[in-house]
Amino acid sequence: MSDAQLTDAQLIDALRTDALRTDALITAARVLTGPGGEHVEDGAMLVQDGTVTAAGPRAAVEALAPDGTARRDFGDATVLPGLIDCHVHLAFDGSDDPVTALQNSDDESLLAGMAERARRLLGSGVTTVRDLGDRNGLALRLRDAVAEGALPGPRILSAATPVTAPGGHCWFFGGEVDGPDALRALVRRNIDAGADVIKVMATGGGHTRGGPAVWQSQFTADELRLVVEEANRAGLPVAVHAHGTAGIEAAVAAGVSTIEHCTWMAEDGGFDLREDLVDAIKAAGIHVCTATSPNWRGFAERVGHERAEELFASMRWMAELGVPMIAGTDAGVTRAVFDKFVNSLEFYQYLGIPLAKIVDMATGDAALALGIGGEVGRLAPGYRADVLVVDGNPLVELDALRRVRFVLADGRGVEG
Repeated sequence: MSDAQLTDAQLIDALRTDALRTDALITAARVLTGPGGEHVEDGAMLVQDGTVTAAGPRAAVEALAPDGTARRDFGDATVLPGLIDCHVHLAFDGSDDPVTALQNSDDESLLAGMAERARRLLGSGVTTVRDLGDRNGLALRLRDAVAEGALPGPRILSAATPVTAPGGHCWFFGGEVDGPDALRALVRRNIDAGADVIKVMATGGGHTRGGPAVWQSQFTADELRLVVEEANRAGLPVAVHAHGTAGIEAAVAAGVSTIEHCTWMAEDGGFDLREDLVDAIKAAGIHVCTATSPNWRGFAERVGHERAEELFASMRWMAELGVPMIAGTDAGVTRAVFDKFVNSLEFYQYLGIPLAKIVDMATGDAALALGIGGEVGRLAPGYRADVLVVDGNPLVELDALRRVRFVLADGRGVEG
């Protein structure tokens, strides 16, 4: 039997791991219960059948725990919502040449690698990821296996096949389209396959040899608007990869949900910063995911700190103007590994964003931007039990997020 003939069950069979949901009373020095650093000291939370049923002061929550509930006390630790990485590519391996590695892998081995990368994300406290492009719907298969408890991993929101122009950025995922009919057809195929979000490559990108320049637009505003209309009919958001300012302008005009990268690049290699577009982004409630690599410090060393500061300046400019931002890593591209989310969060600290806001960008703000704010991103009754326990206090030092003690993903436990 060829790889193309393998069933989904056969593809995941060798990776299968049983995981039971954990009912537990979790206590710690502090529990983050809301945005802006809102928390309770000497707190607790109660998890039952994969759902948070209470979170607040220890005594009050303990009184609600049924007899026999497993109790876990973590001492001087912080309990917070599981982290959300808003931009990953599980099909890429983070190597020096992830595109060639993908092209040289059959679906079975590629899926196995994706499952391992999902495990690493979960172990680092990430309980939800948005996968913004893969091959042959493998992220959808992995998503379903994780949701069923067959594999450990974070919740996956999958874009399936990203939309691109002929020979355009990430054409090797199979999403090349030309003209309105082809655009509609691909969006509808993704919807029928079960995609959670539609991804469009509005400009070129750095990992496509021979493709358009990163600043160069691949679609007009009218074409992007067509994609948004098709996606909205199915209730799906649209995420647009856009480096060049013209691509950003087209994305805003089309009414997309999120803009990825949003680096404001101009044809001459400089930056075309447009405050009118920032105002439009804010007015429309569009969120920006800069998708900053965990290796951003290494990048700065390679290009020189003066040049790096020039490249980072547009990000600081957006932050200072109050652009709604969410956290992502672009994990899978070169040197963007899957277990260093905190490295990327430290980039936002470098930009001058307060720590409490950075935690929100990786939890509640991210959930709202991704359309799942009523399910995850908070520790509150009725929310899915996606929970992270870390030593120390991330509202004081982000490094605390590296000291993972315990993770719950949909109520299933993973020890740090």
